[in-house]
Amino acid sequence: MSIKKTVLFACGTGIATSTVVSNAVVEAMKDRGIAIDARQCKTTEVRSSLGGVDMIVSTTQLPADLGVPAITTLAFLTGLGKAEALDKIEAVLRK
Repeated sequence: MSIKKTVLFACGTGIATSTVVSNAVVEAMKDRGIAIDARQCKTTEVRSSLGGVDMIVSTTQLPADLGVPAITTLAFLTGLGKAEALDKIEAVLRK
């Protein structure tokens, strides 16, 4: 049985970069038995978009004390550290 989680993907504009990261994470987590309801927003909209979110994945620095687990990474754009980032995301989502 798969797990269903809501993940907020944030980047500077809420469009291009977050789409690339969202697609990569959704596909990778599907292979690991975790279904993701992906939402996207601008980094400046994160605080107002937290309702029902299990985790935030961002390509830009996030405000502190959001009360939701978050990871800031460029691994899905550069390819460097991608496996480690996916492992961290999976660990958070399985909690």
